[in-house]
Amino acid sequence: MDLDTQIQAFLDHLASRRSSHTVRAYAVDLSQLAGIAPSLSDLKPDRVRKYLREYGTSPVTRARKLSAVRTFVKYLRAVGQIDHDPTESVEAPIRRRRLPKAISALETNDLLDQSDVGRTPRRDRAMLELMYAAGLRASEVVAVNIGDFDLKEGTVRVRGKGNKERMTLFGTACRESLEAYVAQERKPSNLTPEPLFTNDRGGRITSRTLQNVVKRWARSCGLPPGVTPHTLRHSFATHLLDGGADLKTVQQLLGHESLATTQIYTHLSIERLKTAVDRAHPRSK
Repeated sequence: MDLDTQIQAFLDHLASRRSSHTVRAYAVDLSQLAGIAPSLSDLKPDRVRKYLREYGTSPVTRARKLSAVRTFVKYLRAVGQIDHDPTESVEAPIRRRRLPKAISALETNDLLDQSDVGRTPRRDRAMLELMYAAGLRASEVVAVNIGDFDLKEGTVRVRGKGNKERMTLFGTACRESLEAYVAQERKPSNLTPEPLFTNDRGGRITSRTLQNVVKRWARSCGLPPGVTPHTLRHSFATHLLDGGADLKTVQQLLGHESLATTQIYTHLSIERLKTAVDRAHPRSK
């Protein structure tokens, strides 16, 4: 059977479960696969390996493309188009996982405790506080709406990857920053649903605006280059683990589907402990 037909059926199935960005990524990967294996009978381990050799420009890309093929194969087996897994004998490429960058608790305080920076200091401070207090992704901060917050309870409803919702928490400093922004600086919006963070015209802010805010505030307090919105999310997770939070709790707050994704922060936390011991213990060197 023609593989393109099965790919389209799979993409239609995926569209109701994943974001449009994810569906487009699968479409690109699987159209390349169809060039190597035009029919279901061609979908064999040697063809999958050839596909990865031709289109996998790096270990990270090869791992992503193999994951896409395996998800597609899982669908084909579920709908009864094939009764075997042609990717079972295909080894995943070795990926060196980079530890996420985080700033220290002291550096985070330096960032957040600054005097007003820029033209919209209350909005910008509220965004920074929220990213660090709740561990949000940049896209989640941009997408958050007025109705998603409960300031009294200190909770916010977030739509994460795959449009999955989760509830996360924020503390007193974040709540006070949000209240000051809403009361004194926020531009009303005619959009529905109504965004929390707005620009000068009442429109929803963009991820680029958020990135520029983080960069400007980091530069203002002398932090090294490379601090991004994701740095605050990484710092949130690392500082929670350093403070004794359990991994499962951090997983839920971050919105990670797999605990394995969250475990990378354990390694980061251990590296920080090793550095502290190396510096302080008289017999560590």
